[in-house]
Amino acid sequence: MPGHQPVLLQETLEALAPNTSKCFIDATFGRGGHTRALLDAGARVVALDQDPEAIKVAEQFMGQWGANQLRIVSMNFRDLQGIADQGERFDGILFDLGVSSPQLDQGERGFSFMHDGPLDMRMNPESPLTAHEVVNTWDESELACIFFEYCEERRSRRVASAVVKARKKEPLETTTELAELISAAVGGRRNHKIHPATKCFQALRICVNDELGSLDQALSVVPSLLKVGGRMAVISFHALEDRRVKRFIEKHSQEEIREGSYAFGRPNPDYCFKKLGRWKPSDAEIEVNIRSRSARLRAAEKVKEVGDGE
Repeated sequence: MPGHQPVLLQETLEALAPNTSKCFIDATFGRGGHTRALLDAGARVVALDQDPEAIKVAEQFMGQWGANQLRIVSMNFRDLQGIADQGERFDGILFDLGVSSPQLDQGERGFSFMHDGPLDMRMNPESPLTAHEVVNTWDESELACIFFEYCEERRSRRVASAVVKARKKEPLETTTELAELISAAVGGRRNHKIHPATKCFQALRICVNDELGSLDQALSVVPSLLKVGGRMAVISFHALEDRRVKRFIEKHSQEEIREGSYAFGRPNPDYCFKKLGRWKPSDAEIEVNIRSRSARLRAAEKVKEVGDGE
């Protein structure tokens, strides 16, 4: 897609090592930057996305690569168990988490305060919960919890109080309106790089789309989706995602558990991965694509089936 810049592309390809004999799941097709690179390497790809706009872009790929190399599935990656239940196993799976640049740039989607639009933030436009409902109907304590737990906003209570006070006069309707309210509540810009409403908008988006719950559910299926020798690669954009991915990989990459009464160690029943590494964007990539600055890539390779002996 013209203008779309996939993040950490070369590092992702290095981690997944695609070739003509391999088949991958791209669990977050977005606008297809990573999928295109996998297809160009000759790999087959099953592309997933819950956003109808992303599916339309994926369908345009069919003219170049065809059904033998590309399969498109409209779904939230939290439902990966359905693919695992079909019995197919893959050489790799990629998650590029968060919101895509085109979604941010479409004001009518309501993801960004940089473009005035309705308070929506749904990755799947058919999902019932919107940011408008959260902002205008949830209790002050619930809002404070969202802002603190999902984005570590130190002034979460102040923001929640300001939101509730404002909506008593009239409902909050637009991204610009909410951004200005948050900016006033937290006291203006923290620095010249990050807008004061950035964290709270991120927290609302995570809440509306249950992004952390979806990630946990999807990760739990990954070991059963991969062949031995298959690889997982996860690109995250904030600490809560990255911590979850880190903990998941660590849980499954320790051969022995040493804790409590097991000071001398016992076999880890979840052991099946080895770590491949962690990458972040180069200065050159950040200069070209500022939105990549917070991206982190973690990768691991499946070395055995869960529960199998040595």
